[in-house]
Amino acid sequence: MGHGGNVVEELKTDHREVEELFGKIEQLPTGHAKRKEYADQVTIELIRHSVAEEAYLYPAVREHVPDGDAIADRELEDHAEAERLMKDLERCDADDPEFDRLITQLMTEIRSHVRDEESNLFPRMTRSCPAEMLDQLGDKVRTAKKTAPTRPHPSAPDKPPANKMLAPGMGFVDRLRDAMTGRGKES
Repeated sequence: MGHGGNVVEELKTDHREVEELFGKIEQLPTGHAKRKEYADQVTIELIRHSVAEEAYLYPAVREHVPDGDAIADRELEDHAEAERLMKDLERCDADDPEFDRLITQLMTEIRSHVRDEESNLFPRMTRSCPAEMLDQLGDKVRTAKKTAPTRPHPSAPDKPPANKMLAPGMGFVDRLRDAMTGRGKES
């Protein structure tokens, strides 16, 4: 979390980290307890990432990228579906038969979302926005990830200004819960 660089490089690095966690999940046998730990870490990273995108990237897309409203709306739909999957996954242990179905579906959806962002959205952002703006967005995204929630909240607002106002409070509560349960800490 918080890698440096412009918004595109920041978010691509997040994508690589999540893919690495997906690989760790896929290497373990069905039912292995470590798969749940990695799934929790994936959820933490994806929620922080998506909250930051919703607060800063997608508003910039709407403003600066041709057809930005349609693109941002599609991205938000992808996020909503992934968040519902993560909420369902959060309720499952690694040996629950639903766990494998849900984590496979989540990996498929996230990989598709990442391919689309990296091959379509990010190049369009780079063409439409000055380098200085992309750098500033990178700083804002890094700051947002520090206070973002770490758990799925499917009914939370996903557009400014409400999401920017509520995310830090939800993030504080989530990090408190994580600290008390040890969630997100590799054993």
